[in-house]
Amino acid sequence: MKSSSPLKWFGSREGLYYLALACLLVVILPLALDPFRLNMVGKYLTYAFVAIGLVMCWGKAGILSLGQGVFFGLGGYCMAMFLKLEASTPEATAIQSTPGIPDFMDWNQLTELPWFWEPFHSFSFTLIAVIGVPVLLAFVIGFAMFTRRVGGVYFAIITQAIAAILTILIIGQQGYTGGVNGITDLQTLKGWDIRTDEARTTLYFVCVGMLFLCLFVARLVQNRKLGRILVAMNAQEMRVRFSGYDVAAFKIFVFCLAAAFAGIGGAMFTLIVGFMSPSFIGIVASIEMVIFCALGGRLSILGAVYGALLVNAAKSGFSESFPELWPFAMGALFIGVVLAFPNGLAGLYRSYVMPLEERLFKRKAPVANATAEPSATKPGAEKADDYDPMINTYCPEKS
Repeated sequence: MKSSSPLKWFGSREGLYYLALACLLVVILPLALDPFRLNMVGKYLTYAFVAIGLVMCWGKAGILSLGQGVFFGLGGYCMAMFLKLEASTPEATAIQSTPGIPDFMDWNQLTELPWFWEPFHSFSFTLIAVIGVPVLLAFVIGFAMFTRRVGGVYFAIITQAIAAILTILIIGQQGYTGGVNGITDLQTLKGWDIRTDEARTTLYFVCVGMLFLCLFVARLVQNRKLGRILVAMNAQEMRVRFSGYDVAAFKIFVFCLAAAFAGIGGAMFTLIVGFMSPSFIGIVASIEMVIFCALGGRLSILGAVYGALLVNAAKSGFSESFPELWPFAMGALFIGVVLAFPNGLAGLYRSYVMPLEERLFKRKAPVANATAEPSATKPGAEKADDYDPMINTYCPEKS
């Protein structure tokens, strides 16, 4: 594929989609919303990290994970442990029976800090752990499952069971994890008060920056040969295996990539919201994350961001007025997405909005006949200006 200048890319249709999202998140929302509502949008965006990972894992490679909340929670807990230790200085905890340890440990009659908490005194170690711990667990799960060719519904059930097990483990080990309440009362980051409106606004922009970094990493993977192999595995796994590719290795890679995105989202959630609890790890939270991806479009990394924003905004608005009915609305939404528009908002955009764009800007529609497809998929061919980033139309069966 020929390299093109960044300026040319930003002038393409794909670049305009990214610029529109950047304009929405960096300019429009900060100007239109007060600090409290902007902080809520920042919270919604932390779920978008998980949704992007699910697009790569489920939409591209066909690996449905119902336990992404595990990796989201692990990243969040790693950050929460650092913040809690910073708030648990001997001076701040002088009234405790054992000063210098988190309050919930003192309540559970622990007399010293557990060994696995000690490294989280270091902020550098914490940043590594935010990504490293979820990726390590994802590698262990992926290696155990994919090398034995466990996939499909069996893999989905296993990941769901892991989410349930980890939730029970965290709640049961109250003295080490904070139990059902989680890790709360997080106040400062390296002496910087994260509870002020200025700090929350700053963290919002940090979250947006990290989100775009993950978007471009996902786009890089999607648009390279690796991305085409992932899509090919989804359609014809046996053909890819017989072509000499190590399918298990590719599955492990994309599963670990999704875990890394989720870990970053969990860490940002802890910073923005100010606590982390097991309720964001369990089965319900993990299924909601799948709904974010499905609504936005499981083939679209940009659609995943919009899906996370819209579903969480609807959840906040609807649950404020009808808290008892929201779970039913969420279930109906998921069923409706699967039955009515399986490609989500991205599919609707491609079917109804893009044709209007073609007429409005008098753009030539993409050639859909079979004779034109081989030239579009040649390794040296350059993407047309009307390349569709919302839906990856690569079809391995026609290559």
